[in-house]
Amino acid sequence: MAQGRRHLTITTVVDAEECAVLRVAGELDVHAERQFLDESGAVIAAGHRFLVLDLTALRFCDSRGLNCLLALEWLCRRMNGRLLLASLGVRVLHVLLVTRAVDALACFPTVGHALAAVPEEIRPSWPPGGTVADGTVNSDGDGSGGRDGSGGSDGDGVKSRDPDAYRSDDRERPRQGSRDRSAP
Repeated sequence: MAQGRRHLTITTVVDAEECAVLRVAGELDVHAERQFLDESGAVIAAGHRFLVLDLTALRFCDSRGLNCLLALEWLCRRMNGRLLLASLGVRVLHVLLVTRAVDALACFPTVGHALAAVPEEIRPSWPPGGTVADGTVNSDGDGSGGRDGSGGSDGDGVKSRDPDAYRSDDRERPRQGSRDRSAP
C-alpha cells in the first residue's frame, strides 16, 4: 500500500457465537488481499463458521479479491458453515457474473436476507441496534446514524443512497453502462 493509505476497511457489525457480520468497504485487490484474508480469516478461526459480508461499500473487486472470497467460502465450508455475501454493488456483481463465481457463492440482496439463510438456532438478531422501547426499529439500523454521509440506511444496514448499492436480485438483467430509467 502506498504511504500507509488503506484501500480496504473491515468493520465487525455483529459478533455472535457462530455467526459474524462484517462490513467491507473500499477496494479488494492485490493491495488489500493480505489484510482481507488476515482479518476475515481471524474471524472464522475464532469460531464464526457463518460469515456474512456486507459489500454495500465495496467499490472494487478484481480477480485477487474474488480469490479471497472463494478462499473464505472454502474455510467456512470446512467448518460446516457458509460465506454469505450481501448487498453487492454493480461492479462486484459484474465480476461474479463474468467469472460465473456467482454460482459458487451465496449472494443476497440485503444482510437481513443473508442472515435468514443462517440456521435459526445460531442466527443473530438484525438489525444490530434492535428496537427501541416503543417497538420501532432504530432509524439507521446499524447504530451509525448515517455519519458517513451516505444518507442513512434502509433499515437493514444497507445504505440507501449509495449509487452502487444495487441488489443481487438485479442479476437477471445486468446493465451495461446505463441505469434503469424506471426506478424512482
